[in-house]
Amino acid sequence: MHADVVVIGAGQAGLSAAYALRRAGADFVVLDGNAAPGGAWQHRWPSLRLDRAHRVHPLPGLPLPDADPTDPASEVVAGYFADYERRFDLPVRRPVAVRAVHATDDGFRLDTSEGEWTARGLLNATGTWTRPFWPAYPGRELFTGRQLHAADYRGAEEFRGRHVVVVGGGTSAVQQLIEISEVTTTTWVTRRPPLWRASGFGEDAGRAAVALVDQRVRAGLPPGSVVGVTGLVETDAVLAARARGVLARLPVFDRLTADGVAWDDGRSVRADVVLWATGFRAALDHLAPLHVRGPGGGIAMDGTRVVAEPRLHLVGYGPSASTIGANRAGPRAARELLRTLVGTDAAA
Repeated sequence: MHADVVVIGAGQAGLSAAYALRRAGADFVVLDGNAAPGGAWQHRWPSLRLDRAHRVHPLPGLPLPDADPTDPASEVVAGYFADYERRFDLPVRRPVAVRAVHATDDGFRLDTSEGEWTARGLLNATGTWTRPFWPAYPGRELFTGRQLHAADYRGAEEFRGRHVVVVGGGTSAVQQLIEISEVTTTTWVTRRPPLWRASGFGEDAGRAAVALVDQRVRAGLPPGSVVGVTGLVETDAVLAARARGVLARLPVFDRLTADGVAWDDGRSVRADVVLWATGFRAALDHLAPLHVRGPGGGIAMDGTRVVAEPRLHLVGYGPSASTIGANRAGPRAARELLRTLVGTDAAA
């Protein structure tokens, strides 16, 4: 099977790129590892309401649907993505797992769960959801309670009556902490003190944050945390939780024990559950055969283009990892890749 351009992933970044490819009349296909439309949104916890979801932005060419703000964000956004695929007749094939990508003289060979695909250009939009990050801490194997990652969180009710330690300083950590605190006792720990903002992130500050991430990927370093730059918004839910004492943050512990967590200064907290809301890493293992990672552990980028392989673009990675960033980067990457392929034809 062959397409001039293969898009891997049908989340926000992949669909925005596919939209531009469709408008350009390109020969392309989208290979998505999920069984249904919705990208990572379909896996968000059911109790996350639309009005509490972080940064839901419309895809290019189609506004978000009118929906009850109390509806589950996973259902609303997944339905919107499905409608988007139908509306623009996007050639999405699923579930197709891309296991490895190899360079060829003419482009790429993709080993997938449905057989081999070849392509002249590749737009990778696999995001991070399938690679939850579990940090290494002494004593993790000793803890007799339950440990789970934020990716596996389904709702607060199952923790009723148990003390939960929430680890992490991102938006999901705060949202899940607040939900859990409404049914049981919690302790919140983060590596760094959280940076709170009283209002939304302005355009100038947003551009500055993106520029810092872009600077890292241009240097071939891992992108780092965008939340570490942008900070956390003091929503009504946050203010109410603070008033209840829920957001009295502690520095992250030094080790886990059989019945909780402990610090080297002698402090300890008993825990029944440790929730690791410690973020995700880019899902790029299938690109390993291309050898595009540098000695710094990252991939040197020029915008979305991989410096070492100009026929490969990463969208939804680094500075385009946010939904609004993916919306903008997807079409730009598609247009740039098509120009590269045309140039390759002319050179031949």
